[in-house]
Amino acid sequence: MSNQFVEKEITKIMNEYKEEYPKNVALACAWIIANFKGINIKIFDMSNSSSLCDYNIIASAQNTIQSKAMVDVLVPSLRHTEVEVRSVEGVDEAEWILVDAGDVIVHLFLETSRDIFDLDMLWKNQKQIQIPEEYYFGTPQTETAHSDPTNNYF
Repeated sequence: MSNQFVEKEITKIMNEYKEEYPKNVALACAWIIANFKGINIKIFDMSNSSSLCDYNIIASAQNTIQSKAMVDVLVPSLRHTEVEVRSVEGVDEAEWILVDAGDVIVHLFLETSRDIFDLDMLWKNQKQIQIPEEYYFGTPQTETAHSDPTNNYF
């Protein structure tokens, strides 16, 4: 995925859609994660219950290379749209990477680490923001079509 394509899509989410800051930042982060095949992505609205941030995003990666790749695109893309990235933690181990973008905090986990820390349970009573289906790299329907055993590719 080219940087120009990502920047164009993120700029579109940040500027052309009707969502206001910081919800547009949270949706832009979710788009990047989804397009890098992140799984089990959730955006929690914390605006009425936390002074730390307005949105927490939790997502899982299948391996450390994937989670590092997400961060390698996420951070410069946010900076390109003039969102201040205050801190990035955990990249070396990449089992739990935290990206602090002020009003939006992104938590990228390996699935095993996500189960251990269980932030999903901690925030289970918070309102979740719907992530548009078109943000995902592939929908369940397209994934099923690609895995059809009757397709002979060779």
